Amino acid sequence: MAVLTPQHSTISVCVVHCSTMSKVNTGCQKDTAAAYRYTGAVCRLTLPAAAVLNEKTTKVIEAAFQHAKYPSVKAEKSILFVGTVKYGLANLEINNLSIGRSDFDLLPGEGISMEIVNVSAVFRGTIEYGYGNWLLALGHSVDFEIDAQIDLGINPKLYCGKDRVAADTSDCYLNFHKLHLMLQGDREPGWLKRLFTEFITFTVKLVIKGQICKEINNVANILADFIQEQAEQFLSDGNISMDIGVTAAPVITANYVESYHKGLTKYNGTSAVINESLFHPSHLREERMLYFWISDEVFNPMLVSAYKDGRFKLNISGDDLTELFTTNLTTTMPEVLSQCLWSPGPPELWVRSVSVPQMKTSPLGTNIKAVAAVELSCGDPDTPGLSFETEVEVLIKASYADKKLGINALSSQVSIVDPSLNQTLLECLQEAIEKIGIPKVISVLEPVLTRLMDRQGLYLFDLIDPIVEPQDGFVLIQMDFGFPHHLLVEFLRKTLQ
Repeated sequence: MAVLTPQHSTISVCVVHCSTMSKVNTGCQKDTAAAYRYTGAVCRLTLPAAAVLNEKTTKVIEAAFQHAKYPSVKAEKSILFVGTVKYGLANLEINNLSIGRSDFDLLPGEGISMEIVNVSAVFRGTIEYGYGNWLLALGHSVDFEIDAQIDLGINPKLYCGKDRVAADTSDCYLNFHKLHLMLQGDREPGWLKRLFTEFITFTVKLVIKGQICKEINNVANILADFIQEQAEQFLSDGNISMDIGVTAAPVITANYVESYHKGLTKYNGTSAVINESLFHPSHLREERMLYFWISDEVFNPMLVSAYKDGRFKLNISGDDLTELFTTNLTTTMPEVLSQCLWSPGPPELWVRSVSVPQMKTSPLGTNIKAVAAVELSCGDPDTPGLSFETEVEVLIKASYADKKLGINALSSQVSIVDPSLNQTLLECLQEAIEKIGIPKVISVLEPVLTRLMDRQGLYLFDLIDPIVEPQDGFVLIQMDFGFPHHLLVEFLRKTLQ
């Protein structure tokens, strides 16, 4: 009988063969092709997906404007008949921010071109000034407003930063279409207003540009870290976690952005090793919005860790157990088995894996081989129980629909080698494992894994027609999606707090 713990189920449906665990860690490779062999997972975001994400770019830009800290600026100017005028700009803050639209383009081999059009904002602050023999500290001050209309251009470059995808947005510029200064009450002398207008026009443009571009770079990297942290959190459960650091810088073409990740399982201070991955870009396509390529070498250590963590075990007792055996079997149930199941007390069944399950993925599906120890305890202490080991091989395909995980067993083979069991009992047990045991394990796995993914927040995503496609040595997951609003809300909350 295939065995997987319902209480602490592993975070993957696929079951895998044993893989060496060590503390070796491969960093980011300069040669993308050379990095493929160390790559356990690949994410390809196509142009339509980028367009969906771009729809909310304005919210991130608004966060950058609102989160930016504008420094105080001081200057002085000599004016005929007046002397030296000293002035400073302080307490600058932004209000009434609105953004028209955001346009983007993917630049092959370079980066991403973004234009944020029709940014309207009111900047408020205080101008401190003094002239003649006055000191600035003893001078005057006047509140002001700046009504501005700006276009913002950013050309982000994606690169490896501390084994993560990072963004360089230093190629950033602002075009001011309007910059209108209003002094409080507009009662200051005309020459003073002209001076301040020149000062604002020259200085404030530099201050706003410098701080906005600096904050956009900061917010972009916070967002990149946030997304990757969310992904690592999703792939973690209890003592098992995942290192999704990048193995090479992302690749950008006219049709997609592709990132390469380690996919290394971590458990109790050790990390898996991947150095013979089969990835090639030809494995992925461009028709859907989002693709994930995941190697068998990612799933292998997950199963090793889950096995070491004691997750592959199942317990069934009482009516739950006897009801399973109401299934019609072609073989006659031996008296020793029927007496045990329907004895005066409640029977109990324990199943546990005695070795790490083995897995191999092919276009036919995911082939799982497991060896389990089975113990059947009878309710009557005078009735002897049963214990034996069985080897089960099952071919499955996984699916995800209506926010639920589905596992379909396509075929199975069951064998029991135990000289102490007679032929009639062996045949009955083999049929019971195939027709009762395997479906029962799957029926336990499906809701347990669904709840686990829900606990990690997968149900919050609007996944459209996801397809899990097994191939030779890897699984390809493809889907369209709606914008994950919950991530944006959580990101903005953390960024602006």
